[in-house]
Amino acid sequence: MPTLLEVRDAPMRVAGSRSVLFSETALESFLSAAATEYASITPDEPRPCFGVLLGTSAEGAFLVERIEFGRNARGTCAAAREEFATTIVPRFGSAYENPVRAWWLDPADLLRISRRADALDLDVLGSIHLHPDWHRLGPESERDRPLSDRPSAMDEYVFRGCGWPVNVVCYLERQHGSLYYSVAAWDGDCLPLPLRVRATTPGSRDE
Repeated sequence: MPTLLEVRDAPMRVAGSRSVLFSETALESFLSAAATEYASITPDEPRPCFGVLLGTSAEGAFLVERIEFGRNARGTCAAAREEFATTIVPRFGSAYENPVRAWWLDPADLLRISRRADALDLDVLGSIHLHPDWHRLGPESERDRPLSDRPSAMDEYVFRGCGWPVNVVCYLERQHGSLYYSVAAWDGDCLPLPLRVRATTPGSRDE
């Protein structure tokens, strides 16, 4: 779900006291998928990457244990095509006419993921998606619209619409020959949630 709006200058309010506690291996699984998509980005293809967060909620925290992936039905689902044509493109701009831009999770995959969560005694907590340094990789028209790990206007629309309690944005960029990332979590009202990644210590397993 890449972006059109510039980052606002207003100070951020923080959502309650709940934090997002992320499994290191779960985050690594997303970073691996995101890096693969990032390598294929061209000025005409933003190549989104999207995952569903599975975990539990306890003692004032959301514990993310797994990330599940599904297919992008952006160009094949009739409901998705209609939503983009009638609402998203008129509201957020012609850049979203690009069928590679933004993500619409295949309903069949969402059902499969929900059943997988039930089988593992986990809950569907929300989503994570990629923001690349599109202002460097994209067309000239995107040069003055840098992305970050903050939600775009399109993201805010989606976060509020889906109602999931956790929405994570992963910003990925290439500098000095290496990939660097940052992640930030947001609630369904687009307020920031504290995010921590579980450290793997010697002799422990992060599964």
